[in-house]
This record gives sequence, C-alpha cells and structure tokens, in this order.
Amino acid sequence: MTVTARTAAIRDATSPAGATPAGDTADFLISGPRHTMALGPARRHLPPGPLVSLPARSEAFFAAGHDGPKLLAGALPYDREATDCLFQPGSVLDMPAAPVAMVAPQAGMRIRAEPSPRQYREAVAAAVRRISEGEFSKIVLSRSLVLTSERPHDPGLLLQMLRQDGLATLFSVPLPPRQAGVPHRLIGATPELLVEKRGGLVASHPLAGSARRAADPARDRAAGEALLRSDKDLREHAMAAEMVLDTLAPFCARLAAPEGVTLSATARMWHLGTRIEGVLRDASTPCATLLAALHPTPAVCGLPRDAADAAIPGLEGYARGFYAGAVGWLEAGGDGCWYLALRCAGIEGNEARLYAGAGIVRGSDPQAEEAETHAKFLAMLAAFGQDGEIIIGD
Repeated sequence: MTVTARTAAIRDATSPAGATPAGDTADFLISGPRHTMALGPARRHLPPGPLVSLPARSEAFFAAGHDGPKLLAGALPYDREATDCLFQPGSVLDMPAAPVAMVAPQAGMRIRAEPSPRQYREAVAAAVRRISEGEFSKIVLSRSLVLTSERPHDPGLLLQMLRQDGLATLFSVPLPPRQAGVPHRLIGATPELLVEKRGGLVASHPLAGSARRAADPARDRAAGEALLRSDKDLREHAMAAEMVLDTLAPFCARLAAPEGVTLSATARMWHLGTRIEGVLRDASTPCATLLAALHPTPAVCGLPRDAADAAIPGLEGYARGFYAGAVGWLEAGGDGCWYLALRCAGIEGNEARLYAGAGIVRGSDPQAEEAETHAKFLAMLAAFGQDGEIIIGD
C-alpha cells in the first residue's frame, strides 16, 4: 500500500463517511518523500509520561475504545525521563501541495548563539579529551541560535519555505505551551527515519557523518565521494548503525542492511546512511515498544548511551527539550512511524530557537564540527529569511 493510500485508508476508517471535515486545518504534519500524515487539532491527549511507560500508556488508551481516529501523534523529548506530548486528533486530513513562498529578510531580527561558537569549540575539545580517556567513544553535541523578531513568527510561512527542500521530511508538531496564551510549536525538515513498523516489517535509516553540499555539480559530487572515504565519518556512522541493528535484533527473525552504507542527501547536506530492514519475530510487537528501545540512538546521543547521555547537559550548557527527540504517530493496531526531530526550531511568539548538532569521535576537530553545525543551520536560517552566511562572533 502506498503512503497516500495508507493515509486515505486511516481517514476512511476513522472519519464519518470517510470525509475530511470542512474547515479543519492541520495541527500536526509530517510530509516527505516516504511518508505523509496531516491531522486536525486534538480531540483528547494521552496522559503524559516518560518513554519507558509509552507502550503501556498507548495500549491502555487504545483499549479504552475512544471515538475518533485510532491514532496518537505528537512528539517525544530527547530526555527519556521527561514527559512526552501525544494526542488523538479530531480528524485525518488530505493535504494539497502548498505553493512555495519567498520571504524577504525580516527587519530587526536579532540572532544570538547559545552556546557561543567559542564555547561550542571548547565543549568539542573537552569531549575529545574525555573520549581519549575512555569515558565514551562517541558523543553528539549540539548548539542553538535564538532568533527574536519584531513580530510573531509565522509557522505556516516557515513550512512553505522549508518545502523548498524536497529531499527532507517536513514536520510541524504542537508542544505544551510554556507561556500563557503563546502557542509552542516544533517545526523542521528532518533527514532521518528513526523507526517505522508496518505489520510484521520494521525499518530504520540511521544517519551519521555529514558534509556540506556545493552548488557546483563537480564539487558537490567530490564532497559526497570524500565523505564516503572519510575514516572519521565512517567510524562515527558505524557506531550509529550497529547500535540500531543490535537493538532491533532481539525483536526480529530477519534483519539486514541490504545496501550497506550509502550517501543520503538533503538540499544542503550529504549524510552517510544505512537503510535497515527487518521482519519481526512477533508481528504484534507495537511500534511504541521498538521506539522505547531505540531512543536515543547514537545519531543524537552517543556510545555508550548512558555515559554520553550523562555528559551532554554539562557540555552543551542548555536543555534540549524536544530537539533530538522524535516526531511521529502510533496506530491502534500497533503500527507507527517516527522521525528524529532534527534541523528544527522551537517557535514561541516572537522567539525561535534553532538547533544543530554534530557527532564527536576520536579525531574530531573543534573548528570542523562548528562548521558542520553551521552548515546544518542553513536551511532553517533561510526559512526565516536570514542570510545563511551570517557570522556570529565568539
């Protein structure tokens, strides 16, 4: 069944007479080359909790037999112990293709880096020292840019701008408000599938190891080929792919990476990727169980997971929130699909916080890792009408 047909089947099975209610607008959206899901505003919310309890909470919710679509959609935070934000939508929608908008730079936009570039380079250097001491073998360190405008940011316009990258998967997900009367939303264009479960089949596509693309075709091709030969990037990628394989293996009768390591692309970045596909031992294993086992992968955390996870807050100096968590949906029958919340921004009124991270391993260079995170900011900065080559001082 195609993605479009599957979405239509869900809508037909859960909406009165199979119709999309007039006047509904998408409160939740995932739209990309492989998956599309557009949902109306919440009918009811799943009681929040940590990731370990998600399988039990979602099972209890579906067993209660609530009316409405048999879906739960939303976002998971990076921190496994923090509470998630999932809801049952009022409707499943068809989403026509939206026109691509062009936006002029916003006058008066203020941009500050948290942490500063210098602080980020210092954190990378400290992480490399701790790797050499054996504390962990890989750690993912992120940084953020805070954009403050003279008027509230427009989520719809941001989505239209992000549609220019047809290779990434667009998402827009409501988050719990943190200020009275100020909507809170996570918007981005992610390249990475965390996990998809459909019947007895499971898939994941971990990415790790990145290089900036070039406008010139010859230079662009050379950048991709260099990434495929990079010892540092191949080591970083192997850690991410092997963890996913090791985590899924106990659930699977068959599990493989049939294409091996390949180049994966967005409009602005090359990535090393490994498409992983498996057949479950028990087709009734719910997607929530697989999700709880996988997150966070070395693509957003590190190895060993517990050691890297414990070190991240002190090295980064800020709370990730829902960045590097996951966005997606669960179905009552156990299927579901979740993407990593990467290349994104948290939007609250006049303020937007953009995020980008890089994997740190033995041999990582602080200047190069700062440059990689800068390249990963480019698509989001462009969506806000900002020059991607802006220099933010130390």
